[in-house]
Amino acid sequence: MSDITVNGASSAPILEIRNLQKSFGSNNVLKDISLSVEPGNVVSIIGPSGSGKSTLLRCASFLETADGGDILYNGQYAMHGGVYASKAELGGFRTRFGMVFQNFNLFPHYSVMKNITEAPLLHGHDKQEVRERAESLLVKMGLEGKEDSYPCQLSGGQQQRVAIARALALKPEILFFDEPTSALDPELTGEVLKVIRQLADDHMTMVVVTHEMPFARAVSNYVIFMDKGVIVEQGDPEEVFGAPTQERTKQFLRNYQK
Repeated sequence: MSDITVNGASSAPILEIRNLQKSFGSNNVLKDISLSVEPGNVVSIIGPSGSGKSTLLRCASFLETADGGDILYNGQYAMHGGVYASKAELGGFRTRFGMVFQNFNLFPHYSVMKNITEAPLLHGHDKQEVRERAESLLVKMGLEGKEDSYPCQLSGGQQQRVAIARALALKPEILFFDEPTSALDPELTGEVLKVIRQLADDHMTMVVVTHEMPFARAVSNYVIFMDKGVIVEQGDPEEVFGAPTQERTKQFLRNYQK
């Protein structure tokens, strides 16, 4: 499978994945997946449950160990031919991305402010600068006045917005979202999608695994449809949603429209 180049190749991709493979026992979850994400673009990954979408993100963020293939950030190998870079090098790569999970994954015993500032402080960033950035992010997320609250005191939508602020606190080059609204009711889903749309308008590079089809169509530069561990179809969102060429894509989208 050839690499995907999102909206041209005039600038170096932030993320390249080549021929990625991952199995759990006899279950081949990812089969020769390749993609490339250019700076400032939003790539949405859609597909049925069990298609490998979340595993792909977890491999890209080193939460799962891939079995083969290449992972590159800014042209540098984090994994080459299934062999990972050193632990210290992987630590450097981890500062290049932020991850937002479907179930928020906030520290329940930390305040909102501590949830956001903990990682930058552990990385040795200036305390005053970290605090000021956290306060700015809280404003951006519509969470002014919540810095001393604890996750249990927040709605699900607020918790997810804190999680997005936490992911942005280290100034990552790319954000990964793994079904960021799947644990939310429709009203709270709108809150979170509005924030992601704003980040897209600010040209934040993002890879979003989502089941929100209208959102993916409206916000993405590129859409990837996965099924059974392979990329079935990919392209411009209007092409994938408006004129899919593969029967499996057509079937999936028909089911979503019912």
